[in-house]
Amino acid sequence: MSYYKHPRDFPFWIKRIRHDKHDIPPLHGHEFVELIYVESGQAIHLFQDISYQVRAGDIFIINPGELHGYAIQDGQEIVVTNCLFDPGFIPTSLLRELRLSDALDFFYVQPFLNKEARFHHKLNLRGSIEDVVRSGLKELHQELLQTRPGYQAVVQLRMTELFIQLSRYYTEGQRTKDVNVSSELLVQRMCGYVERHYDQRITLSTLSELFHIGVRQLNRLFHRHKGSTVIEFLHRVRVEKAKRLLVDTDEKMDVVSEMVGYEDVAFFSKLFARVTGTTPGKYREQHR
Repeated sequence: MSYYKHPRDFPFWIKRIRHDKHDIPPLHGHEFVELIYVESGQAIHLFQDISYQVRAGDIFIINPGELHGYAIQDGQEIVVTNCLFDPGFIPTSLLRELRLSDALDFFYVQPFLNKEARFHHKLNLRGSIEDVVRSGLKELHQELLQTRPGYQAVVQLRMTELFIQLSRYYTEGQRTKDVNVSSELLVQRMCGYVERHYDQRITLSTLSELFHIGVRQLNRLFHRHKGSTVIEFLHRVRVEKAKRLLVDTDEKMDVVSEMVGYEDVAFFSKLFARVTGTTPGKYREQHR
């Protein structure tokens, strides 16, 4: 986020950008979440090792560490609104107080589906929902420009409201009466929460309270659909984040450990070695 102009200690940035053949961002990745709304035009979106067409009305999320860019032909252009923020931008306290664990699937579930399901079923907004999103993004831009008292709270609340609206639109075509799919969806929501808030303190009781499920049932469902415990999954997510930090930054080991949610650097190093077969220091040397 340091490359983008945003208020101090408030990692949020939004801007309307026009791209054509002579102004194409290269394939790139970043450490923040990027919400992209295609306002007009069309282009080929390059994502990791696949590509697909995007057009006016499309809206999608790029996760931290994912590589993406555009391919634009002669005579084509695309106008997008880019919205950048930290993965944990929606506070856990807000999720808990407003009971939003089943209302944010476009933020916690859809971005973590496999590539085919994720982008062959991306959102294309039409009608009233498109009006809501357009006006919402404009309001966010104005709040960031004016920085009036309380703008941080307004931006967080507006972003949460925007994701609720997008999640409703997303889930309209995903509803099913199948109990097994419903339990799988619950596990997907928990996994998405872990992916977004991995740097915070996460316990079984935290997830139990957020997702309104007993700890024993939580463990049983998680093991059925993921083949591991919740804590094992959390460790794997944190180790993957640590790998990227070790390769892409020069942060010291204790800083990397803290950035992925571990206060004890010795425990982090031992865990990293157990999962990867090598120490964090050697991993950095081998993959630089």
